[in-house]
Amino acid sequence: MNSLNPARQAPVTTADKIFETMQHEIVEGQIKAGSKISEPELAKKYQVSRSTLREALNRLEKCHLIERKANVGSRVVECSVRGLLEIYEVREALEGMACRLAAQNMKDEEIFELQKILELHGNEKQLQDGVSYYQEEGDLDFHYRVILGSHNQQLINILCGELYHLVRMYRFQFGMNSPRASRAFDEHKAIMYAIADRDAELAEMLMRRHIAASRKNIERKLEKDSE
Repeated sequence: MNSLNPARQAPVTTADKIFETMQHEIVEGQIKAGSKISEPELAKKYQVSRSTLREALNRLEKCHLIERKANVGSRVVECSVRGLLEIYEVREALEGMACRLAAQNMKDEEIFELQKILELHGNEKQLQDGVSYYQEEGDLDFHYRVILGSHNQQLINILCGELYHLVRMYRFQFGMNSPRASRAFDEHKAIMYAIADRDAELAEMLMRRHIAASRKNIERKLEKDSE
């Protein structure tokens, strides 16, 4: 496992376990977006002390999954269209940069692992049917592995730490199904080939185009849903 990775350490303390549990429940909608955080109820639910719970909540706030407001308290973030599009604009710039660095810095074995991940994705029936392109989180996520391959700790902290689960929350909130499923997979393969060829300029351009196309697809979907 990549030692640069800030977000994939095995849970050690009780606060670690509560943080990971709540993280998954928020991302997948089991804890509803916009819902109020009740510390007494959650401490009772997870059978932990209030101080342990607060430690987990502080980490969730740093991941932008909950927000605290004076005289209001803590709430799970709400997924807005504007917020979604802003995140994609940030991803286009930063993941483009990460992809450029990955082409320069990834080790041969990392590129081999990236290729194997895409082979696993290509065997998924939902993708083969063109219905959806779902990726498990972390090490089985193409984007995640490219970011780690940048070997730039600041980019990794932002994209794999601060923003990663918020992006996944938005994906769950707005749906996984996409007419772009097969095309997105082909774009991943083209990006992987550019990285393998050590063509940093092409890798960055392809990643930026890939994320921009996803953003435009979301905009079209939202416009259609509002008609």
